Amino acid sequence: MELRRNAFKAAIQNGERQIGLWCSMSDSSVAEMLAGCGYDWLMFDTEHAALDPLSVLPLLQAVASYPVSAIVRPTSLNVAEIKKLLDCGAQTLLIPQIQNAEEARLAAASVAYPPEGIRGVAGLTRATGFGAIDGYARAAREEICLLVQIETKSALDDLEAICAVDGIDGVFIGPADLAASLGHADNPQHPEVKAAVADAVRRIRACGKPAGFLSLSQEWNREVDAAGSVFTAVDVDIAILRNGALARAKEWKSA
Repeated sequence: MELRRNAFKAAIQNGERQIGLWCSMSDSSVAEMLAGCGYDWLMFDTEHAALDPLSVLPLLQAVASYPVSAIVRPTSLNVAEIKKLLDCGAQTLLIPQIQNAEEARLAAASVAYPPEGIRGVAGLTRATGFGAIDGYARAAREEICLLVQIETKSALDDLEAICAVDGIDGVFIGPADLAASLGHADNPQHPEVKAAVADAVRRIRACGKPAGFLSLSQEWNREVDAAGSVFTAVDVDIAILRNGALARAKEWKSA
């Protein structure tokens, strides 16, 4: 059995635009349906959604046969949780709230086996094909994609040093927390925030790293895409559901 290739990692390393969808719902049937909708990647969120490694596992299984890449966001820079998600078969992780290069180095160490890193070794996991992938420990890091999330002013101040950390495969800008950090918690599209996001994307690309972004505003997504975002999440599953439900109710209530 061969180690599964990480198509998302290969694409962003080549600068190929990857359009994604943020997923917060725990139903594996929903995940499977979304996997066939044409997105390049789906991001399963354990930070703000009611998901954990046990509930993420069936989502990974549900989308595995589709031409879409699964990304998982752990709750935090938690070495034990990162290890568990990798063992469950996640190949791409988005680590939230990275504040500086030191934390970025810990994130990089968490996804690599010794001697380069600190990931614990287990043989009979979904990631290893339950022991069927020969040489998994030697080759795993080549197909693991580590994304770090920049969402505070202090992280922006250390952005170039974060990008320079060996093992960081992509850098994602989180606008909601960044807006709060800049004093605009109720207005993520404040001109200061939008300028900071565009500048951060350009700085990330200047460092030779792919940049990512998420917004529910399609206009803003297009602006950041034009600034150089390589992997952009263009909506959230629960927002799509709510907007559709609201529109249908309004259609019939006003008839």
